[in-house]
Amino acid sequence: MTLFRKVKNNLWHYYHDIIECLIGALEAKDSYTSGHSERVAHMAYNIGEKYGMNKKKLQQLHLAGHLHDIGKIGIPDNILNKPGELQPSEYEIIKTHSRVGYDILNKSKKLEEIATIVLYHHERWDGKGYPNGLKGEEIPLSSRIIALSDSIDAMITKRTYKKSLSWEECIDEVIANKGIQFDPHLVDILLELCDKDELTN
Repeated sequence: MTLFRKVKNNLWHYYHDIIECLIGALEAKDSYTSGHSERVAHMAYNIGEKYGMNKKKLQQLHLAGHLHDIGKIGIPDNILNKPGELQPSEYEIIKTHSRVGYDILNKSKKLEEIATIVLYHHERWDGKGYPNGLKGEEIPLSSRIIALSDSIDAMITKRTYKKSLSWEECIDEVIANKGIQFDPHLVDILLELCDKDELTN
């Protein structure tokens, strides 16, 4: 291994360790996030790999998956950890987390592209998402992949105010929202990876 490649690999592990620390801070604040970010990052990587993304893009996607909810650090605890369903005004505050996450990450020149992925991970294929109402391929590919992965993990994870869906129910829900909430091509890729263990491990 050349010195340049060794330094590059060391930097990659260094960034990853810093990101793990950031996620640890968020998990201390929001118990739901524990494990969620890691599962989303892994799922997104598998979908991106099946899509044919190159190694650099896959690394960015993986890190963005870990960091997609980092903006929740800026959400008040009484809203973030509310045991029941959110009021509309509270949900509007929750929706600011993608912008807060962008503002946090965009302070680093090295994380600018990841910051943009995080900013748009709640946009929808039909343009009814947030924060900017982007539509279709206006939404960065990596943001579309994280949106799908994030939704899947949310559906199959039990929360205090909702039961978890079975894997089959989750897939039915994804198919029902193909071309509405989710990029239809990514849904097709998901169905090729439809074995839960293959996608999440």
